[in-house]
Parts: sequence; C-alpha cells; structure tokens
Amino acid sequence: MRARDTVAKDYYGILGVRRDASPEDIKRAYRKLARQYHPDVNSDPAAHETFKDINAAYEVLSDPAKREIVDLGGDPLAPSGGAGPGPGGAFVGFQDIMDAFFGTAGARGPRPRTRPGADAILRLDLDLHETAFGVDAPVTVDTAVLCGTCTGAGTAAGTHLATCEACGGRGEVQSVQRTFLGQVISSRPCSACHGHGTVVSHPCPTCGGDGRVRTRRSLTVKIPAGVEDGMRIRLAQQGEVGPGGGPPGDLYVEIHERPHDVYSRKGDDLHCRVTLPMTAAALGTRLTIKTLDGEENLDVRAGTQPGSTLRIRSKGVPHLRGAGRGDLFVHLDVRTPTKLDAEQERLLREFARSRGEEVAELSKQGGFFSRMRDAFNGHA
Repeated sequence: MRARDTVAKDYYGILGVRRDASPEDIKRAYRKLARQYHPDVNSDPAAHETFKDINAAYEVLSDPAKREIVDLGGDPLAPSGGAGPGPGGAFVGFQDIMDAFFGTAGARGPRPRTRPGADAILRLDLDLHETAFGVDAPVTVDTAVLCGTCTGAGTAAGTHLATCEACGGRGEVQSVQRTFLGQVISSRPCSACHGHGTVVSHPCPTCGGDGRVRTRRSLTVKIPAGVEDGMRIRLAQQGEVGPGGGPPGDLYVEIHERPHDVYSRKGDDLHCRVTLPMTAAALGTRLTIKTLDGEENLDVRAGTQPGSTLRIRSKGVPHLRGAGRGDLFVHLDVRTPTKLDAEQERLLREFARSRGEEVAELSKQGGFFSRMRDAFNGHA
C-alpha cells in the first residue's frame, strides 16, 4: 500500500519567480536568496531550513525533466512511498520491492549540475611577534572561481543545456532481466550525460562547460592576537566555487609559527635561558632581558642556585580569548670556569678554606683520587 499523497511544494514561490521564468531568471533568484540565507551569513535557525528549501527548489526548477513534473502538478522530490528511508537508506520500502520485480519502478531523477564547492586550506608562516600581537597578513589563493563568461552555466553565449537523447533527460538508463520471479528492472547512471539528464552541446569557450575557472586571488587575512601554531582561521565562502557555479566552500588558513632564536612558547607563556657566571650567581646581579615589548630589568639575588627560574608576569603572549597575557620565565644556567690562572686558583682556594670547604688537589701526589687508587690496588 502506498503512503498518502502529499501536497506538492510551490517551488516557484520559494524562489519568488513566475512559472514561465527562464533558466537565467531562476539562477539569478537562487543566487540572491542563497547569499541571503546561507548559514554562514544568516545565524537565524529558521534560515537553515529556508536555505534547504531554496536548494531543493533550484535543484527541481533548473532541471527540465523535474520542472515538467512540477508543471504537471507533481513533486519530483516527494517520497515514492514505503516504510523505510529513500533510495540511499538502509531499508527499501515494500512498494520499491514490488516495483523492482514487476517493472513499475520510476526513474530516480538526474543529478544536479550545480553542486557546492569544496573547502580549501592554505598554510601561513608567521613570526612569534605576529602570532603574539596579531597581523593583517596578505595571502595568495589559487582556487576555482565563477566563470565570468557564462556565469556558471557552462554553455556558450546564446545556447542552453540540451536534453540527453540517450536517457531522455532521466539521467539513468534501465535494463530488464527476466528471472523466475518475473522481470527485474535495474537502473544505472547514463554514461552519455553522466547522470545529469542534460548535455552541454556548445560548451563555454572559457571554462569548457564546467562553469568555473581557476585563478589566483589576493586576500588579506586578519590574524588575531594570541593564535598558536597549528590553529586554523576560517574564511567563509572563500574556497572553491562548486561545479555549475555552485556556492563556494570555505577557506581555512592554517597557522605555522616559525621557531624563535631566543624564546620557546608553551601556550601563552614564553621561556628563555640565560647563562650567569658563578660569581654573578653568588654575589647577585641585574640582568637586562629583551622581551616582546622591549627591554626589562631583572634582579638576580645573591646565592642564586643553578637551575633557578625567574618569572616576569604579563610579558608572555596575549590570551586569544579574554584579557591578559601569559608570563615570561627566565631559566638560569650557572657557568663554572673551566680554566684558572695561578692567581685565580690561589684566591679561590683561599676562599674555600675561609668557608671550611676542603678542596682536593687532584694534580699532587697523594691527592684524593691517588688515595682511592692506592686503596683499590691494596685490595687487589
């Protein structure tokens, strides 16, 4: 048993065109409404459903075979009946099974030539200062754009799409096989029109019938302060224009931060290493650190130990979301001299004795390691 008939949608009313509108009038109305109700432009939840209706109306009215069904009072997108989902679903309705076995199956309809475009991705290399404080970065994009000659139609001037003679505009061809259950009709996309139901008899000389051409464009991308390596910035409708002049996809700009010669970054915090002489760590000193904002004085207390870390607040990278900044961490490495002249060694040993710190004289006979060697040999 078939499901109850539903009232056909007013596809002409959805696009706001007359019933005798030309294909060019229908395309212009579709593009105007698509720009108005596209989810990336209109955040109203109701706009998303309206955008679906607009696409469905254009799919029907831009196809001669489907438009003829509408003009006869039908709806080419209405379900054909049955309990399960449509042709692409997991189940097939009872009526579909009966149609397949007894030869009453109708055509699924041609595929639309106008389809949404693909997204594009672009790598953008930036310095630490640019990712920290933001920048207006010029980029060059190589993508497909709408053909200016045919405005997406794909046909030469003064010509139109022709109905495919091989499939009669259905977009598919059928074959009949006889089985013990009766005749079975199978369908496959028409190879002559690739399932579109129409052919481009006179292609546009500029785009060759695709409705789009590849070109190189220059854009300016506004990079917000605080972006990190690997983040992507989305530019709505700046990607590939779809086949047949379909709505463009999005462009994603992927950030790659170049390594800095002084700082390493962990989130919004910056880290650097500074080497101090042993005497400066012992006596204390003042360092001049070059931050992202300029020079900053940093006091090192007397007696600072190797591996100590000093923190300069709010001198890191600005937070991407919210106010404030990260911190700058200065890691201190204390350098011990590798060579001393006689006077320096004398003064250092005198300093050690004054502190009660015995220093082994490794170079003299009977030194610490000599005694260790003699003890080891004595037990051999």
